[in-house]
Amino acid sequence: MTDEAGPWLVVGLGNPGREYAGNRHNVGFMVADLLARRVGAKFGRHRRAVAEVAEGRLGLGGPRLVLVKPLTYMNLSGGPVAALGQFYKVPPGRVVAVHDELDIGYGQLRVKCGGGEGGHNGLRSMTKSLGTKEYVRVRFGIGRPPGRQDPADFVLSDFNAAERKELEFLVDRAADVVESVVLRGVEPTQNLYHGG
Repeated sequence: MTDEAGPWLVVGLGNPGREYAGNRHNVGFMVADLLARRVGAKFGRHRRAVAEVAEGRLGLGGPRLVLVKPLTYMNLSGGPVAALGQFYKVPPGRVVAVHDELDIGYGQLRVKCGGGEGGHNGLRSMTKSLGTKEYVRVRFGIGRPPGRQDPADFVLSDFNAAERKELEFLVDRAADVVESVVLRGVEPTQNLYHGG
């Protein structure tokens, strides 16, 4: 498979700063970091956007990935994504957002193109800045908060000890899902990964 249609923009959503690194809301950054290691790329500050970017190819001569970690906070993620989309000439259909998802159980992975934002401020910002909902989302389930905990506090808290035992495996699987979207497309990826 070649990249005749140009690169893919893979956006890990999260918040910058060490204090947020282990938060549920930062699982997108975790997946982006793993994908960068897989393609042998290092993140560096981009000159045209408030973001860190790493570039590499999926396999020898495979599709080009532009991995993005916006350095704005979550609710302003769309600006850097739109700027990089223009810079790399990537249409919204080749933009993949990797994000935490409250509405599915912990560790479940779902892929979709378009649809609502489900109250996710990073997605809301991307939709506004891109001017369309028609980009791909890789949804990493974090489940609902326990008891009466505020969802905003829940997403900004770290994964608990039980979750951390599985986290490395699940981040690895989420990176596999992103690669599958790029190599096979959304529907075949749904067929492969939506069973579990």
